[in-house]
Amino acid sequence: MRALQYFFSEAAASLWRGRRAAILAVLTIAAGLFVLGLFLALNGNLQGLVSRWTESAELSVYLKDDATDAQMRTLDELIDGSGLAAARSYVTRAQASARFREDFPDLAGAAGQLESNPFPASIDVRLKPEARSAGGAVDNLATALAGLAGVADVRYDRRWLARLTGVIRFVRAVGLVIVIVLAIASALTIANVVRLAAAARQEEIEIMELVGAPIAYVRGPFVVEGILQGGAGGVLALAMLWALFAVLRARYGQLAADAIGLDALSFLPWPMALAIVAGGMVLGCLGGLVVARGVR
Repeated sequence: MRALQYFFSEAAASLWRGRRAAILAVLTIAAGLFVLGLFLALNGNLQGLVSRWTESAELSVYLKDDATDAQMRTLDELIDGSGLAAARSYVTRAQASARFREDFPDLAGAAGQLESNPFPASIDVRLKPEARSAGGAVDNLATALAGLAGVADVRYDRRWLARLTGVIRFVRAVGLVIVIVLAIASALTIANVVRLAAAARQEEIEIMELVGAPIAYVRGPFVVEGILQGGAGGVLALAMLWALFAVLRARYGQLAADAIGLDALSFLPWPMALAIVAGGMVLGCLGGLVVARGVR
């Protein structure tokens, strides 16, 4: 316990003496962890959005204006016989127009000025939960439906959801590279700050070695100094993330709910937030260790 008190007191005093360089190190590691937290929060919200959209994915079969009753019965038989549909509903052209005006009120006036109703009738197929994971079977059904007479087009939500998932993976990979680069920069910055502190205390270190001080007492304060800087950077990064999250939720929360169906923007889970602070402390510890190992 006494050793820890000594380590922390010496580290705090060293940080105060070199507070300008220490502030720079804290800001550097905070920037790296802020980017990491931003990508984690963005990824979490996007994954939640994709999950909601995937659960509500539908197969929409748009009909030609001259589709006959016999062609409609053929469509119904194919949909029912696939075993993939939980329910289906027929949407008339008038209902499609009313749905458009409800979903896009700003464009309702322009649509009402058209001489004829441009919206086709359709059959909306709600898929069974187990069918959503069977993408190949649904794709085959969509292809079969598109080839039938009386069908103008078939749209399957999962296709563009797959593209969106691919974009998320790409963004995640780019973010990982950026975070790794910033983490290395943060650790090196902390190491340089601690190295300056070690150089300033070189005479004191030599005296401690001459009187036989344990090597842990010589190196310990440098490691703790790095940990304190990393922890402070992690806390600062979380504070900036929370401030940004509060602003975005206040200004754009309702817009996100109306536009993309995201009911509420969610912040990082607390275990993940604590992990960010712990990650900053680990980076600081590594930077301190690099310098401490060079101290004899």
